[in-house]
Amino acid sequence: MKILFTNADLLLRRNGVYETLRGAFLGVDGDRIAYIGTDKPEEKYGSVKDMTGKLLMPGLINCHSHIAMTLMRGVGSGLPLHEWLFDSIFPIEDRLVREEVAAASRFALLEMIAGGTTSFSDMYFFPSATVEAVAEAGVKANLNRCVQCFDEAQTVEQNHQIPESLALFEQYHNAENGRIRIDFSIHAEYTCKSRIVRSYSEMCRERGGRMHLHLAETAREQQECIERYGKTPAEWFESLGTFDSPTAAAHCVAVTESDMDILRAHGVSVVHNPTSNLKLGSGFAPIRRMIDKGINVTLGTDGVASNNNLNMFEEMHLADIIHDGYHNDPTHIKSAEVLDMATVNGAKLQGRDDTGVLEVGKKADIIAVDLTKPHLYPNFDTLALLTCSAQAGDVCMTMADGRILYENGVFLTLDAEKVISDMKAAVARLYR
Repeated sequence: MKILFTNADLLLRRNGVYETLRGAFLGVDGDRIAYIGTDKPEEKYGSVKDMTGKLLMPGLINCHSHIAMTLMRGVGSGLPLHEWLFDSIFPIEDRLVREEVAAASRFALLEMIAGGTTSFSDMYFFPSATVEAVAEAGVKANLNRCVQCFDEAQTVEQNHQIPESLALFEQYHNAENGRIRIDFSIHAEYTCKSRIVRSYSEMCRERGGRMHLHLAETAREQQECIERYGKTPAEWFESLGTFDSPTAAAHCVAVTESDMDILRAHGVSVVHNPTSNLKLGSGFAPIRRMIDKGINVTLGTDGVASNNNLNMFEEMHLADIIHDGYHNDPTHIKSAEVLDMATVNGAKLQGRDDTGVLEVGKKADIIAVDLTKPHLYPNFDTLALLTCSAQAGDVCMTMADGRILYENGVFLTLDAEKVISDMKAAVARLYR
């Protein structure tokens, strides 16, 4: 379908610099952006939408999530990571069944789509259920079946998660015309053992896959890994060949200078999760040092049990201000860098070079922000407006691959009433 947006402000990124084109036109043809300009295009469009008072910008990319954990929103609040995970979360996850993950995934997609997220990277159980939810909703996703191992003697043949991961990759990688990608995943150093990590990392490399893992989320994790292996988690994964594949490393709070050099050398992308790191008391990731070293830094929400939402505007806000406060320097992190984290850098992490910016020829992954809201006027700095003023509720349209998924409070691909009903039933079953 051909859609023309008129009278819109457009957030463009040209040669690495953001600019706002006001009162402009943006044309979509099929799944691609076909026109950008201040003059009305001569070509005819089947649908014309007046976007007066609206800003069109790239869809947001959530690079680290566990979306089915909407089932556990707020569980274990007030606990540090280790106790939160092992005492509160793992016992609930042991009871999960596929039907509950399917319901929770669709429920999470309502929140993400309404908040302007057009693509996300997710690590969780029963991923085929999430694949089906993503296919129905129309968003993009990099999904995986994460691998764990608590026995150093376990062989690859004894690990049931590895064949599940490989089967998922074979069945669904590049499904839905490339909207769905399947990644490989190791949960973390402290939940996996060397033999399994080495073998699984080689499988990922042989298949040209991408890896997703947790890395150095806390000082405790970093120290205990050194005590076990004489290596930091980054050094350990490097020694086992994990970073020989494009890797997304979530958190990276407790990394050393040497760790960051390893990440840079292997092209590892870091996922900054400011809300989760603050809520769990994990600390402040050295984002400025990473950016200055040339590491690709992105943004993620983590799961809602440690957040407690999937609001990428909130992540941008925190990423923009907490490091300035921590370092007593209001210039420490720039709004433009934060927007990069949430868009073009996220696209790079996911291996999607055809999205992340509004540009002719790129995929039409676009959201509209309603600038008529009182807290968005006056607008003297569009970048700061988006990172420090805008809210998820200001999104009035979400489009992925040229298809409008959400507009003015209405979901166009998911049956919101049924999704909510199914989620209530899943919660009732899980906690009965």
